Amino acid sequence: MKAMVLRRTGEPLVLDERPDPTPGTGQLLLAVKACAVCRTDIHVIDGDLPDIPVPIVPGHEIVGEVIAGGEGTDWQPGQRLGVPWLGYTCGTCPYCDSAQENLCDHARFTGYQIDGGFADKVIADARFCFPIDESYDAVEAAPLLCAGLIGYRSLTMAGDARHLGIYGFGAAAHIVCQIAVWQDRRVYAFTRPGDDTAQDFARELGAVWAGDSKQLPGHQLDAAIIFAPVGSLVPGALRAVRKGGIVVCGGIHMSDIPSFPYSILWGERTIRSVANLTRKDATEFLELAPRVPVHVHTVTYPLEQANEALADLREGRLSGAAVLIP
Repeated sequence: MKAMVLRRTGEPLVLDERPDPTPGTGQLLLAVKACAVCRTDIHVIDGDLPDIPVPIVPGHEIVGEVIAGGEGTDWQPGQRLGVPWLGYTCGTCPYCDSAQENLCDHARFTGYQIDGGFADKVIADARFCFPIDESYDAVEAAPLLCAGLIGYRSLTMAGDARHLGIYGFGAAAHIVCQIAVWQDRRVYAFTRPGDDTAQDFARELGAVWAGDSKQLPGHQLDAAIIFAPVGSLVPGALRAVRKGGIVVCGGIHMSDIPSFPYSILWGERTIRSVANLTRKDATEFLELAPRVPVHVHTVTYPLEQANEALADLREGRLSGAAVLIP
């Protein structure tokens, strides 16, 4: 098999040839058909996350077809499945026992602690694989496995907000915007200053307002979701939400949040983070997406150009999601 491998944090990925892996008990071997590129992959590569077990193959938005299954698996060869970020939980800790498996202290994550989908084959725990609706091809489906799932969990944490702000209009935001508009919410999109392309994209998807992240829209927000990993956006979002409003930080990593006056938090405003996802999130969202339907905007790259795709994501040159094709 071939894979793009992180040998040392802070360095480019390297193309590697490896023997094909063999699935163990409860595992599947899948042929990767597409793997989307996520900002979390950048955090892994940059070493922003702790204890990265290099060498590691990044990638956690995987669509693949079953080649073989280990003992105790029911999926059949040829079946198409999605493999997300959450790759393993213990099933016995207090978090797992209370429907919070996303917080499991023993969880392991695809493309971070488990070799991921920047490859032409991947091993996955069958319990954490999900069928993909036939209406999506592999390229369209891949971003649903993280941008979609984390976006969906972030949206549920925003409650029934009628006026919803979204800070950072990339892969997750363009999916969430479509769901929110379908739910008859009013979406306000905040982008980097001067990013007319992203603002126009947001309006095309139904946002009622799109502008600079330093601006305030013409209406107070009921909730705001921050997808950009920029801590300085938090005070601005607090100023934009009404009393009792919610600010949801949707990323796995964020730069330091600067100090801010208590007055913009006062009024029972809430700040909360999103950590990973649950299998329930995956089941709900993957059933919802084709009903909306969510249309995923993608830019494809050959697997060997993973570094170029990561650079385009890092520099904000994408509208939608980058997807690698083996």
